[in-house]
Amino acid sequence: MTTDTLDIAPKLRGRPREFDMDSALDEALRVFSERGYYAASISELTEAMGLTAGSVYKAFGDKRGIFLAAFSRYRQVRQQLIDETLAEAPNAHEKLRALVTFFAEASCGEIGRRGCLVVGSATELALFDEEVAGRVGVAFDFDERRILNLIHLGQEDGSISKHVDPESTACTLLALTKGMRVIGKTGRKTEHMLAVAETAMKLLN
Repeated sequence: MTTDTLDIAPKLRGRPREFDMDSALDEALRVFSERGYYAASISELTEAMGLTAGSVYKAFGDKRGIFLAAFSRYRQVRQQLIDETLAEAPNAHEKLRALVTFFAEASCGEIGRRGCLVVGSATELALFDEEVAGRVGVAFDFDERRILNLIHLGQEDGSISKHVDPESTACTLLALTKGMRVIGKTGRKTEHMLAVAETAMKLLN
């Protein structure tokens, strides 16, 4: 269970048990990703989640409560997918290749046009909502630290050049992967984004 998941647990005490929380939040994620926070209405969210307004208010309190729970769900699912992807790579260099490719593939087609909830929150909500800003900061810090750790590991196992500056390269790759999710909303082709991923890997030479 992630820290984000633990953060929302107190808000969900006493919630009705007759619906699948994860499935409902997945549908809320789709609405927030497609519409943005401010454009997403409670009626759209309740319909997508398959819940009555009463159930939604009892479980989450309000639209912001739904968003925070959906944000936690998004982070939990994405981290699990990334962990599974990286586990298959033989060394740190290939783990970073798998990571950058993961973001490239998430920046194409319908998924790409939906964008990233974390990146979207950074641009739409973080300036006006201190709690959301904190969660976005934690997410970005976590992602940058993962890249940094992999660079250090690669320099230890010989798969990444010792000439690579770990801190600046980690920040550059963070910016690149988040930027991929932004331009992915414009309908980029898969081969284009994979080429970007390969170009990014040259930073590790």
